[in-house]
Amino acid sequence: MPIYEYECSKCGQVEEVMQKFSDKPLSRCPLCKGKLRKLMSQSTFHLKGSGWYVTDYANKSKPDRASSDTKSTAKSETKKEKPSGSASD
Repeated sequence: MPIYEYECSKCGQVEEVMQKFSDKPLSRCPLCKGKLRKLMSQSTFHLKGSGWYVTDYANKSKPDRASSDTKSTAKSETKKEKPSGSASD
């Protein structure tokens, strides 16, 4: 159920109310019986990631190809450095 905010035009009291979509909006303040108006408030969720299923969630069980390429490149560079270092001695 969504939470709606109402503000009283008479006393300024802000009220948060859980209501169904089918419920009628509140019209009177419970404190002073002044007229209520519904407020538009900021949403309480945020999205993370790039927003694409393929890049964020698909194939999580498989190792990341980019990280395995980086590891193999680092190994091959290490192998290349050893022979050249021993030749200069």
